[in-house]
Amino acid sequence: MFAIADCNNFYASCERVFQPHLNGKPIVVLSNNDGCVIARSNEAKRLQVAMGVPYFKIEKYAQQEGITVFSSNYALYGDLSRRVMQVLAEFAPRVEVYSIDECFLDFSGLPFDLSEYSQHICTTVKKWTGIPISIGIAPTKTLAKLANRLAKKGASAQGAVLDWQTLDNPSAVLETMALDDIWGISRRWSKKLMALGINNARALRDAEPKHMRQQFGVVMESIVNELRGISCISLADIPQPNKQIMTSRSFGVRLTSYPDLLAAVTHFATRAAEKLRKQNLATQALIVFVETSRFDSQSQYANSAIHVFDLPTSDTAQLIQAAQRGLQKIFKTGFSYQRAGILLPDLLPVGVAQMSLFEDSALSERSEHLMVALDSINRKHGKQTICYGNELLSKHWRRRQQFKSPSYTTNWQEVLTICI
Repeated sequence: MFAIADCNNFYASCERVFQPHLNGKPIVVLSNNDGCVIARSNEAKRLQVAMGVPYFKIEKYAQQEGITVFSSNYALYGDLSRRVMQVLAEFAPRVEVYSIDECFLDFSGLPFDLSEYSQHICTTVKKWTGIPISIGIAPTKTLAKLANRLAKKGASAQGAVLDWQTLDNPSAVLETMALDDIWGISRRWSKKLMALGINNARALRDAEPKHMRQQFGVVMESIVNELRGISCISLADIPQPNKQIMTSRSFGVRLTSYPDLLAAVTHFATRAAEKLRKQNLATQALIVFVETSRFDSQSQYANSAIHVFDLPTSDTAQLIQAAQRGLQKIFKTGFSYQRAGILLPDLLPVGVAQMSLFEDSALSERSEHLMVALDSINRKHGKQTICYGNELLSKHWRRRQQFKSPSYTTNWQEVLTICI
């Protein structure tokens, strides 16, 4: 038996933890550089604020309707997500963190009334973290996702919890569900299914699994079986290591000078190296890219350069040098750059690669010790306590965060202050 715990309107809920006066009021959260809406509270949804709408199009409407606007604060969201997952892990023998705001739990063999147990989980998570969650329970992960969706829509008599097995008529419920609502069904697949006369979740459940496999592959066959209550998708205990890492950003203002872009790609390379070391990985190559905006009326340009390392590395200095050499090759004056980034495409666990006879082991050991010291200092005293000089060449590339809330739980300078 599976359950999925899903945080309600997660980004908006994170903001409300430290600003409870916003409970019951409309909230939207914007993407990087305050570009467009990426999260909404239920109150904002009722005001017809659409997902993905550019902020400049709703700015006056937001002021008129009293909608509180936040820039995305990923430090806060990531830390609160970690706390929620820690609490959830105490309630099941096995869990799978599926996304920043979703977690599957294995309820197999638990000697409890699962609905009551889930109600207790919801209460505990809210009390300990301030984040409201909903839980769907079912014999398969696909049906658990649907049960959770129903609970969020208020279809459960038990509020935030819905056990699929307690439904009076599951077939009738499936008939009301669109194909797009099913976990794993893409819009492209949905169109193709409708062309075959399969228009809702019930029709897909009743389709012949082997025929679906012939049309769409083994994944669709698994989805059909899961809708029938046959578990085909197991819990992933150990997250799969990343096969690639990308660090990029769209700039709040267009960049035209080489120092501005050099500062940006230096920062991206530094962040990518930190992610590599955190996952105990190394990269065999680095791709640096720049591009202008296709929406600009000026001349367009996009290009990339690749550097292949002699040996896989996670050394920040080596990544920065490769990024800088690549940027020198692809940078052209006269263009207004809107985006740049670093891609590490071919990752390996540290120590897996074939070593070279000519490798200086002393240099490798020195590099390893230096990175350990660098990470330790920045972790203890805050990000960029020690950084590479090229990052300081410019601040123009940094993101626009006009409405950012404090990082209450990850920055000592921004800890919540209470005056009595």
